[in-house]
Amino acid sequence: MAKHTERRIDAIDSPAFLAGGGELGARMRAFDWSQTPLGSPEQWPQSLKTVVRIMLDSRYAMWMLWGPELTFFCNDAYLPTVGVKRDWVLGARSDRVWEEIWPDIGPRIEHVLRTGQATWDEGLLLFLERSGYVEETYHTFSYSPVSDDDGVVAGMLCVVTEVTERIISERRLAFLSRLGIALAGASSEADVFGALEQTIASDARDLPLTATYVFDEQVHLPARRISQTGFADVHAAIPDTLGGDAIWPVQTMRSGASAVTVSALSERFADLPSEPWKRAPHQARVVPLRSNGSGSPRAF
Repeated sequence: MAKHTERRIDAIDSPAFLAGGGELGARMRAFDWSQTPLGSPEQWPQSLKTVVRIMLDSRYAMWMLWGPELTFFCNDAYLPTVGVKRDWVLGARSDRVWEEIWPDIGPRIEHVLRTGQATWDEGLLLFLERSGYVEETYHTFSYSPVSDDDGVVAGMLCVVTEVTERIISERRLAFLSRLGIALAGASSEADVFGALEQTIASDARDLPLTATYVFDEQVHLPARRISQTGFADVHAAIPDTLGGDAIWPVQTMRSGASAVTVSALSERFADLPSEPWKRAPHQARVVPLRSNGSGSPRAF
């Protein structure tokens, strides 16, 4: 694949249809398109020039691809979705830009290019790597066909709204509502932890794996496991009792520390369950649970 480079072009020498457009407009004017399958912008089909102009002028997030090489374009509003890839995506192949989600979006794009019929998805889950790690994201979007000057479908335009924050917030509020209802009838410690376990297990997307340990009021250690979710059987990560920091920071919790993040779980524990995301977690959060506003945790 030829390496794409950028070069400075005075605005007066650049094609008029690339004027303005913020950061992406400036980058498109400076980009050496002669090194791409599309060639110089002056030679582009009028239909491509028109849709690029519409995309650059819009404040709505858009991206598009054009031609057999699936050449990628986007506007400024779409840059947060591109994330850490923003420096190299312009003019690259779209299946390289979205390699991690191509099994999800590739068939949709192929349908548009083959049939000329638009697609529609509402709140579609896509695991993007825009921040340097796999991220749960949701998007509502349409893929629309774009025709060349002869009326033949030559590309695809995507208009998209990211709805990740709304969907995750609604899911977590629903969890808290279910937990509140379950706790309303709790009259004992067992009832409380039973309600917590059942509520977490009802939708494990935010808490795929959990284990709750309680301290004996008379002695600091060991801590005993009172409930769990996500683990079907006995697992090395959640022994019946914990008496030190070898597995989890029990001593740290007992001393009144705040929450602690434990990383590199796959290196510490083999065969961690991977449901519901089909991916085993890579880190865990150890959170103290205090009772009656006391400084010492009752559980974690």
